[in-house]
Amino acid sequence: MTIEPIRPAVVPVEPYVPNTRQNLALGLLVGLVAGLGAAILRHVLDTRVHGPQDVQAITPAPILGGIGFDPDAKKRPLIVHADPRSSRAESFRALRTNLQFVHLDSGPRVFVVTSSVPGEGKTTTTANLAIALAETGARVAVIDGDLRRPAIADYMGLEGAVGLTDVLIGRAELGDVLQKWGRNELYVLPAGRIPPNPSELLGSSAMANLLTELGKTFNFVLVDAPPLLPVTDAAVLSKFTTGAIVIVAAGRTKRNELAAALRSFEHIESKVLGAVLTMLPTKGPDSYGYGNYYGGYSDVDPLQLRLKE
Repeated sequence: MTIEPIRPAVVPVEPYVPNTRQNLALGLLVGLVAGLGAAILRHVLDTRVHGPQDVQAITPAPILGGIGFDPDAKKRPLIVHADPRSSRAESFRALRTNLQFVHLDSGPRVFVVTSSVPGEGKTTTTANLAIALAETGARVAVIDGDLRRPAIADYMGLEGAVGLTDVLIGRAELGDVLQKWGRNELYVLPAGRIPPNPSELLGSSAMANLLTELGKTFNFVLVDAPPLLPVTDAAVLSKFTTGAIVIVAAGRTKRNELAAALRSFEHIESKVLGAVLTMLPTKGPDSYGYGNYYGGYSDVDPLQLRLKE
């Protein structure tokens, strides 16, 4: 048998395996598909509110303002008073400006401030907004209408043993328990004793008469009410007011929670005047910028405010 070479052997200049170029291209393709899939899955599973677009997809109510996240908010809740030149204090003043365009018709401006669930910053927003309104020379009254977990008196450093509940049951006169705060015309009505029947008291004719009386005396009346989902107090209160301002915590409030909370107003003679976004991120791709709003304090475009009288 004769053996003859068919093709002369050639010394390889590169390894046959692994094929680096092929593996690199395949790895890039797999990484791209996996990353895209993870992003889509995260978007589908993440039901939290992250910005104005999420709120506007749920309700036609305008975005009245946005407040950036502050890790020290619990240490200094009254930022408008404690650090009036800070960016966060300016965002409350921007909220004040927008609120002054709400309900332009003559009549009392009595607003309920509430949220979907606890911990969204409604009490902090109420207190800082009241201070910002009083800075303009307006007469402002703040009522702690959260008769389950009152906090206004503690935030503002006032005595809260006697207050709203005492007035409603006729144990005290309004003028005796309404406390002046600061140098401006800002007055605070603490919650008083926690009653066994908060909803009944807040929905009483005595409460309606009290809000009517305050509406005639003050330019603005802000009622800090409990969250909407745990209890019905805020919805009951809103019947006696101009309307409700709903606080929405970015990255915390779920879209279904906000939608359910807003449905509380569908069957009563009241309306949602607007939403305020709180805890907006100040860093990262979804960061909240103060440089795009009224020459500098919020990323919510005022031209997009769909304010309704």
